[in-house]
Amino acid sequence: MGTILSLAELARQVANDRRHGHTVALANGCFDILHVGHIRYLQASCREADRLVVAINDDAGVRHLKGEGRPIMKADDRAELVAAVRGVDYVVVFSEPTVTEVLEAVRPDVHCKGTDYTVDTVPERAVVKAWGGRTAIVGDPKDHSTRDLLSRIGEAASRGTVDEP
Repeated sequence: MGTILSLAELARQVANDRRHGHTVALANGCFDILHVGHIRYLQASCREADRLVVAINDDAGVRHLKGEGRPIMKADDRAELVAAVRGVDYVVVFSEPTVTEVLEAVRPDVHCKGTDYTVDTVPERAVVKAWGGRTAIVGDPKDHSTRDLLSRIGEAASRGTVDEP
């Protein structure tokens, strides 16, 4: 199981891993209602390096990106679920509008983004390139989304096909 760390703790742990010759990949996202697309993204990301760091947007960041009513789960719960995914070594929750501060603290060898991006459209690509890192587009096609999953749950609930507690 991965470890949830503060940014300062993460920077120290990654520095220690590097002293032992390990490479580092970083993936990031909201991970609100973990689904198969997230799992495939994380599994592909962990194949890019020896250690996988996952940066998760805090609750305010998710609300800003996804709108009112989101996140469905609080950041601590999302972090715990992501940390439990095989291949995830470290999880950090960040509050900045972009993942740039985490990238600069960790300086991953590889910054992994999902297939809804291309290398040229990743906003932080120049930041990563500045220290010689690379950007990798990983995971399956963007056929899964939390928004679609929430819609299907809502439809099933309105039909009465979802058991309620």
